[in-house]
Amino acid sequence: MAKFVGIDLGTTFSAAATVDLDGSPVIVRDSEGNNIIPSCVVIDGDSIEVGTHAFDIWTNSPDLGASRFKRIMGSRDKTLSLGGREFTPTELSTFVLRKIVKEVESQIGKIEEAVVTIPANFAHEAREATMLAAKKAGLNIKNIINEPTAAALYYAYKTGVELDGIYAVFDFGGGTFDVSIIQANGKNVEVLSSDGVSKLGGDDFDRVIRDILKEKYSMQTGDTISDSDISLNQAEKAKKHLTIKESTKQIVKGKSIEITRGEFESKIMSLLTQVEMLCESALEDAKIQPSQLKGVFLAGGSTRVPAVKKTVEKVFQKEVTTTANVDEVVALGAAIYSTYRANREKLSQGQRESVEKIRISETTSKCFGVISIAMNTARDEATVSNSTLIAKGTKIPCSLTQTFYTTHEGQTGVDCIVTESTTIESDPKFVKVIWEGRLELPPGRPEGQQIDVTFSYDDNQIMHCSFVDIATGNKATVDLTLVPGSSFDDTKIDKFFVE
Repeated sequence: MAKFVGIDLGTTFSAAATVDLDGSPVIVRDSEGNNIIPSCVVIDGDSIEVGTHAFDIWTNSPDLGASRFKRIMGSRDKTLSLGGREFTPTELSTFVLRKIVKEVESQIGKIEEAVVTIPANFAHEAREATMLAAKKAGLNIKNIINEPTAAALYYAYKTGVELDGIYAVFDFGGGTFDVSIIQANGKNVEVLSSDGVSKLGGDDFDRVIRDILKEKYSMQTGDTISDSDISLNQAEKAKKHLTIKESTKQIVKGKSIEITRGEFESKIMSLLTQVEMLCESALEDAKIQPSQLKGVFLAGGSTRVPAVKKTVEKVFQKEVTTTANVDEVVALGAAIYSTYRANREKLSQGQRESVEKIRISETTSKCFGVISIAMNTARDEATVSNSTLIAKGTKIPCSLTQTFYTTHEGQTGVDCIVTESTTIESDPKFVKVIWEGRLELPPGRPEGQQIDVTFSYDDNQIMHCSFVDIATGNKATVDLTLVPGSSFDDTKIDKFFVE
């Protein structure tokens, strides 16, 4: 029987799941029996280690490893140093995925197809970098899915009752935060809006804990200590203590220091305010009032923090629906989606029945446009502006065309510039360029020649762009499926043995 797998490539922890022959989503444990593994990579000579042991090494020797690199996924010029060697976030993610593939295939056999999850708020380059890492890890990766959508799919399965109405999915992990407003009818999930931030999560809480410990140590001893004196691992353990107790004591350089939950919550209030504002933004984008929500679903380990739960219930004015395995719901939902996208002939009867009623409709989480020039002939001035073709919140798949015109006589080319922004922006200073190309034109033509620009955003959240000179049919096209300008050194990756 073909194996279809969902992978949650997380900032701090990753997990893999599949749908068994009876149609139930299940986590695939690693060889040590762990349901989730740290997204941590360390280098030891010519060997790479990933997971639990790697995390232990990294905690004590940060220069030998890297973690939390998902936060800079898709960055063109950022690398991390491991044991004196430089690696991109994409390459490090490839190591994590290769580890997952090895563990999964040792448990259930050869993976035929896989779905990898991404934060809903990921920029286009980060989405493409994730796809690239998955392919370089040897996965037959045809689809990606937004993490909140995957979580919603799992809750639709888990509740055992037909979902009917509008729900919020609140996904707060170790490094990223996403919130989505969905319309659900049974297993039919339509995403109405998404918001979030790619650099906000439990790691930020850990740093707050560390800062509190440093401050209290200084007050107690009069000495100043650095970040290196308190590991993030220790800070994370203190945070976990505070999720179940009102206070915790930590030993810092031989001194016992107590932190109360109240002190911690006071220090993270600014972060929680940011979360609250993003939730309100998602409601506003969906044109939904809290009273219209039927429920709120939680995903991600950071939702265990009591102050986070209180914030969620405050902004949505609802008690939350949660589960003990909040770290696993995204992977489990991705497994359902992987099975849903598979060829039905390759599924067991139980698998077919589990996914036969699923329908998913996503929306874009960013705005996409082009840089254009308009001439004011009366004043002989050119105005450069950004024109949005696909607005944030557009249902996908979609395809939109906008017409532009050449600006001067004898024009022999058009600069094709694709942009991305979080809101509709006309000022080029406030958008991000994600691709540049050029459409060549024949000489000797008058101004005002029609150029049609089409953006097609497919259901795998990859965008296809075309710039067409209508008179001649000349065309410049790009499928944005690889990171522009990125370098991926297969030799560097392949020479390391992944433990």
